[in-house]
Amino acid sequence: MKNTGFSRRRFMGITAAAAGATIVTQTIFLDPDPLFARPTNVAPSDRVRFGMIGIGMQGSGLLSNSITLPGVECAAACDLYDGRQALARELAGASLPVTRRYRELLDNKDIDCIVAAVPDHWHKQIVVDAVGAGKDIYCEKPMSHTAAEGVDMVAAQQKTGRIVQIGSQRVSSQIAAKAKELIAAGVLGDLMMVEGSLGRNDPTGAWEYPPPPDLSPATLDWDTWQGTVPKRSFDPLLYARWRCWKEYGTGVAGDLLVHLISGMQFVLGINEAPKRVMSMGGILRWKDGRNMPDVHATLFEYGNIPVYMRLNLGTDTPEIYRFMGSKGMLELTDSAINYSAQPGVDDSPSYYANSFPKDLRESYFKTWHEEHDLTPYKGYPTEGLSYRGVSFDEVKPHLWNFFQSVRSRKPVVEDAVFGHHAALACHLANASYFRQSAVSWDEGSKTIKTAGERV
Repeated sequence: MKNTGFSRRRFMGITAAAAGATIVTQTIFLDPDPLFARPTNVAPSDRVRFGMIGIGMQGSGLLSNSITLPGVECAAACDLYDGRQALARELAGASLPVTRRYRELLDNKDIDCIVAAVPDHWHKQIVVDAVGAGKDIYCEKPMSHTAAEGVDMVAAQQKTGRIVQIGSQRVSSQIAAKAKELIAAGVLGDLMMVEGSLGRNDPTGAWEYPPPPDLSPATLDWDTWQGTVPKRSFDPLLYARWRCWKEYGTGVAGDLLVHLISGMQFVLGINEAPKRVMSMGGILRWKDGRNMPDVHATLFEYGNIPVYMRLNLGTDTPEIYRFMGSKGMLELTDSAINYSAQPGVDDSPSYYANSFPKDLRESYFKTWHEEHDLTPYKGYPTEGLSYRGVSFDEVKPHLWNFFQSVRSRKPVVEDAVFGHHAALACHLANASYFRQSAVSWDEGSKTIKTAGERV
């Protein structure tokens, strides 16, 4: 397949045409990512051995994908639940060393790096301990459970110089990379607004997961799992559905919004906290005892651009972004980019002239047609674009980028600073929801401020 790069020169070349021209759409298929078309025979010195911490729903997927990558192998796994230790061995081999103590993996000199997929309230401790032990780490999103923890995690990464990659895979996708390229080439003109949305409509999508049938204090280290959260008696629903409670998770913000935010940050080249945030929502569908909202709508301000993000666990809707500009709109979905061009000019006399008296009205119409009918409009877009590629939810490229960075020591895209800023947007959204007020991030004090509060 020939090169399908889209340059600013090509964009300008297709935008000069007469008013009234028909806008057509060209569909382009992105070339398959060549990263995995590599020999499977990797020298032992080039192999990366990782330790897996957490083999639950997400962790088992990360483990399964990681061990299919060339030159990557799992050296040991850790989980507090015996059933998931058994699952790790089913996935990576019956002889895989397993443990309930993650520090055993950090102390293991044969392990190069860590992949961690644990509840949000354990992220900080495991990341700080891992980099402190000289291990690089891939940590699932959101990076932190609180804004303060994110500050500590960034400090730990910067102090140790270890590689930290956060698991929001949009930043490693071809789809997002092509959208980033198109916007940088100027297809949108001046950026006006960004929208993002994602919705689900089923119990599993709302985290009402069935606890493992054999879960008990005998098969699970319940006290350790709770970490520093105020202790509660054993409850299998808390274990399986921890995202429903702010004590352990970060709700739809940390589960879903963080994908929208990290993807938006990558596409637009943003690596900072939003200036202002205002949220609303509630527990409207899943009244099962949870204390995190199942509907959460948030308006962010990045620079002078409004960014509106909508999360909904009561109505199924696709994950979608709309980047809106003065020259058109770029719509980004799971495996496609659709650019719809917009002229941003009148294609007929203004209807406001109908309020003129007859002589003035007819004179205006005559002059307008003389000036416009035979003159091409400069910069009038006549070609829409549609790209198709691998889903931006595909996790394997993101894992591959991490393991390649472990080998090469080259920086990752979604490092601790990027992950902190994406997570901060989620913490600000949650803070606004619970405080019922607009909030902002004060970089000086590293705290969330309520509107009107003195900084």
